[in-house]
Amino acid sequence: MQSFLQATNLPDHQINLAKAALIYAKYEYLQLDIDEYLNGLDTITGKIKERLPETLYPLQVIKTINQYLFEELGFQGNDKDYYDPRNSYLNEVIKRRTGIPITLAVVYLEIAKRLNFPMVGIGLPGHFIIRPDFEDVGIFVDVFNQGEILFEEDCELRMQNIYQQPIKLEPHFLTPVSNQQILGRMLTNLKYIYLNSQEYPKMLRIIELLLLLFPNHPIEIRDRGLLYYQLRQWEKATSDLELYLSILPTAQDEETIRQLLQKMR
Repeated sequence: MQSFLQATNLPDHQINLAKAALIYAKYEYLQLDIDEYLNGLDTITGKIKERLPETLYPLQVIKTINQYLFEELGFQGNDKDYYDPRNSYLNEVIKRRTGIPITLAVVYLEIAKRLNFPMVGIGLPGHFIIRPDFEDVGIFVDVFNQGEILFEEDCELRMQNIYQQPIKLEPHFLTPVSNQQILGRMLTNLKYIYLNSQEYPKMLRIIELLLLLFPNHPIEIRDRGLLYYQLRQWEKATSDLELYLSILPTAQDEETIRQLLQKMR
């Protein structure tokens, strides 16, 4: 875990997103060669550079990236098996050329960074997109859908399609998210995948990584305590659940947690 802490315990703009994501992947894929995948991103970027026009208008850069990444290399969103854990590990996304919105976005953001074409992540409710990091640029890229270019009204329609109900696009929905938040969202996806498949040791590892990103986060402390309870590690469960209540003494589930503590005692 120390290597992940070193990679993320930095000012946010200094966090190497791809490297941090590959570090946490190495805890699952022990033979993973991090440099191999970082070099792979460099190679992709080099091929795109060769195709860029002389005049680098944002739309032209995006179309060039899209053409190589999605048409030539065949990167795509995995809508057939969205909750496959491999979709949340960057090495698998690069190798299989398939992923979910946020991991495909990381690939795209890392290529854009190497092209000196700054882009940022946008965490829409239920979806993740990116946009060029220029003031008032007004365009967004949906990496899950082959790099489709969106405008604000399209973002609103995309949310409505996801939730199947009218949703107004609030300005804060378009606020860029930090590198820490991107990593946190990727890990949280894995956390719930492992919860649903009852792979508790793997889920525990993911929570430990989340707590390195967000120390003393009460929900992660609570969930780790509940996980220790499932694993019958009573002392650790008691410690975490008591800490949770000390941080959030008026939590909505306070009574349930107290009953659980009483049961363990």
